[in-house]
Amino acid sequence: MAAYINGIGLISPQHTTDPALFLPDVMEYTADFLQVINPNYKEYIHPLAARRMSKLIKMGITSAKIAMADAGCQMPDAIITGTGLGSVEDTEKILTSMNAGEQLMNPTPFIQSTYNTISSQIAITLQCHNYNTTYVHRSFSFESALQDALLQCEEKVIKTALVGGIDEMTDNHLLITRRAGHWKMQPVNNLKLLSYQTPGALAGEGSAFFLLRDRHSPGDYGVLRDVKTFFRPKNLRITEQEISTFLSVNNLTVSQLDAVILGYNGDILFDTVYDQLGSGIFSNQQQIWYKHLCGEYYTSTGFAVWLAANILKHQYIPAAVKFNNQPVNPLRQILLYNQYRNTNHSLILISR
Repeated sequence: MAAYINGIGLISPQHTTDPALFLPDVMEYTADFLQVINPNYKEYIHPLAARRMSKLIKMGITSAKIAMADAGCQMPDAIITGTGLGSVEDTEKILTSMNAGEQLMNPTPFIQSTYNTISSQIAITLQCHNYNTTYVHRSFSFESALQDALLQCEEKVIKTALVGGIDEMTDNHLLITRRAGHWKMQPVNNLKLLSYQTPGALAGEGSAFFLLRDRHSPGDYGVLRDVKTFFRPKNLRITEQEISTFLSVNNLTVSQLDAVILGYNGDILFDTVYDQLGSGIFSNQQQIWYKHLCGEYYTSTGFAVWLAANILKHQYIPAAVKFNNQPVNPLRQILLYNQYRNTNHSLILISR
């Protein structure tokens, strides 16, 4: 089960919209949450249409178009999207209008508040009538979309798939979930994230789309070999067993991994899982982290896949994402391990 990553489009708090560039510089913020750097949407969406679109939909269409152009693909056989929250901004607009009293409400936010609006709008823009679906599985959403694409490629149902993970953050959602202990209580510096040693993560947002093909073609970033998710392991030993079994199924061992991307997010209550693995089974591997660049959100592993794919293509690990310093050359096998509040755990294997 494998698919080739042929094109990438990423909108994030970093300068990532140009596929030809790989972290030319690193943006430093002191903020409650990391907001995306908005590209000039007029270059990708007609201004009249963009007026009726929320930021989330504009992010999704734009990053999808960037991925398509990067791959030189005119029409995908499938559009598969993962989102943990959907269009929170539009949902909030509806609730705010309802709370204001009985009135004639704008129907546009209601129409666009459904989770599958992103995939649908991309299909409408591309005039694509092929397979189209959306996964809303919290922090498994993007992984579920990848698994769908991999299975369909393996069954030879499709040859190309446009797969994305997208989530936004709003002030209201930040306020509500902060009360539940999910986020830092005060603004923090993203590049000094791990120095705070406090509960709560640094929130973020982003939109990542990938054009996957069932066979190799020039310009491929790497091979998406496998994806696995598991739920609430009872202890660290079970997590290590899940990792070892996953690698064994793909004819690998931990010692054969050239780098491991870990989902450190600055929450001392849950980052201990990465600490234990980093000093345990991953102690001899080059460790990489990334959420200080994009923040924590349900589909943040899309940023991690972008990072892994570019590392493999450029054979270079930027200093800003190195968590330790192990000599690695060349880079062939990268494992992504992420967990959300020690509940949803995922593994993604990408090879050169």
